[in-house]
Amino acid sequence: MTQKNQCEKCKGLCCRYVALPIEKPKDKSDYDDIRWYLCHENITVFVEDGDWYINIKNKCRHLSPKDYRCLNYEKRPNICRKYRHSDCDFAEGEYDYELHFTDDRQMEEYIKIKFDNNVKEKTNPKAKKKKSIK
Repeated sequence: MTQKNQCEKCKGLCCRYVALPIEKPKDKSDYDDIRWYLCHENITVFVEDGDWYINIKNKCRHLSPKDYRCLNYEKRPNICRKYRHSDCDFAEGEYDYELHFTDDRQMEEYIKIKFDNNVKEKTNPKAKKKKSIK
């Protein structure tokens, strides 16, 4: 898909969340803190390239509901200015996270397996990185 076609079909997907790095959990208590994050609506946690992130689904106030364009384009933050077409969330394909938790029950199960069954954390070394989250 060309950049022009991609931009014409844009729905502002990158303007509908904030993903921030969090410290890699080291012990059961750290994982339980992440479980607490996941008790809240519109929160997910994922691991990409060994780094942990909290993803908060929350639309930018400057995203136009009519055409999904930025209503603050000339004054947009640097993060938005640095965003490149190659990083676009509209690009085909899905993220290939090493781990992805969408609710507290998933984390609770992960904690049981990791600590109660003495299982070490596994990552997928063959996982292909589709795109970066800003």
